Amino acid sequence: MKAKYLYIYLFGLFSIVVTSCEDRLNISKQGNLGSEEDFYKTDEDAEQAVANLYYSLHDIYYNWFFTKNLLADDVWSGGGSRGDNSSMEQLNEYNFGTDHAMIEELYSGMYSVIYSSNLIIDKVKADTDVKKRAIAEAKFFRAWAHFELVTMFGTAPIVDHLLASSEYRQSNGNAEETWAFIESDLNDAIDSDILPSKTDVDDQETGIRVTKEVAQAYLGKAQLFQGKYAEAAATLDEVIESGKYALYQNGFDMLLHAAANNSCESMLEVQMRNDTEQIWNTFTMLHIMQGWRTDKLSYSTDVKTYIASGTYGFANPRGELYDAFVAMEGKDGYRLNCTMRTYEQMKESGITLQSGAYLYGSEGYFMWKNRPLKEDCVLDFSAFQALQYIDLRIMRYAEVLLMAAEAHVQGNVSQAKALKYINEVRSRAQLLALVTVSLDDIKKEKRLELCLESVRYQDLVRWGDASSVMIDQGKDIPSFSADGVEYLNQNTVYGFKDKHKLLPIPSKELLVNTNMHQNEGW
Repeated sequence: MKAKYLYIYLFGLFSIVVTSCEDRLNISKQGNLGSEEDFYKTDEDAEQAVANLYYSLHDIYYNWFFTKNLLADDVWSGGGSRGDNSSMEQLNEYNFGTDHAMIEELYSGMYSVIYSSNLIIDKVKADTDVKKRAIAEAKFFRAWAHFELVTMFGTAPIVDHLLASSEYRQSNGNAEETWAFIESDLNDAIDSDILPSKTDVDDQETGIRVTKEVAQAYLGKAQLFQGKYAEAAATLDEVIESGKYALYQNGFDMLLHAAANNSCESMLEVQMRNDTEQIWNTFTMLHIMQGWRTDKLSYSTDVKTYIASGTYGFANPRGELYDAFVAMEGKDGYRLNCTMRTYEQMKESGITLQSGAYLYGSEGYFMWKNRPLKEDCVLDFSAFQALQYIDLRIMRYAEVLLMAAEAHVQGNVSQAKALKYINEVRSRAQLLALVTVSLDDIKKEKRLELCLESVRYQDLVRWGDASSVMIDQGKDIPSFSADGVEYLNQNTVYGFKDKHKLLPIPSKELLVNTNMHQNEGW
């Protein structure tokens, strides 16, 4: 099947109903891709069900991305002014409760992925290779969603089948059982021998869907998070030694742009398409929110030819992140200048702050790795940039290398392999090779390499670093103007506390399900 048609499948060429409801553990039996009698029978049915499953990640990605990155310490919430998006501010400042809308949506979104997965696993008969692959992919995504639930909510229930009405009120799960379930699903997907491997690092057609190596990468990640370091090292070594993935070498500053869609470094990403006929399948608020606050900036004539305007200025990089880059790379560091820029550098590029304007939630630093580019737009709407075809990144190969390096160091498995893996990442960043590697080296490298890529919050929690790193997060909120940085907004409630090691089970879940209890401290 040609790549064009695989893309079409992954964007739901068939009109499939996506169930939406308040409580994802209380899902009515409607809209499940057709009735049992006339659907899930053919290969075509299975492919359409898989298309719906993949597209469900598109539906939840915005909330997944912002919730995790705002909870970490690399960015300020930002926006036009205080209160522009109070939900995002509350996350970023650790001033949220059990009824927080984005946390509720993250929780229910994971169960929508699980529901779409269970539809395939329970209803598709594994009597052809196409159907077997559909089931393997569904098991992968069911494991992926449970991974997010156990690492952030801890006691969220396992849902391993389509629930009967008598089963809607599940009790809390526990981490040990959930981890075992995640490993079981991933091993089933891997051992099915039906997930393909890429033919080589440049095989984009195979790589737009889950491969065997992607499933192995997530198995290794699950083992790493459990402290099974030797097992994680062995699993992640297999991914690396397969030779199917490599670091992208055509500019670090293009990794999060359409030019690098399905590149040699892409492990798992939600597919987008440069197709005006499918324009609303492309729509996402992700990029318009992350882009600079363009209504307060002026662009030179040259800049206007390639930078897209009409973005809102959320997720501005913190000064602490800049300092961390400078400590490792110096102010002229290649990766630093591909990742973020100072205001002085922006002015040199032809971008200036308008007279009398200020940038809320900013210390005068600008994210560059995800800068809004006209070349990424399906349609360039200068006042509303929500139609880009940048694939939505979930995992790239650099993360695999750094997880493997950590597993080898933490498990005292192979210092040589740990050095090899971290130095591959450093070489691409144009840094000198290390001669020894410690866990602290890996922590620093991972922060810089993967900042704003939805991994740091869970890492800080599992490393036990969140309490110290984010103890004062949200205390004072900066605003940047031509006069410098001012702290005009202060909070009395702020900072990571012990209870934040797990997010709260949304209060609405507890209202409809008396068999569940709240996480400790909430």
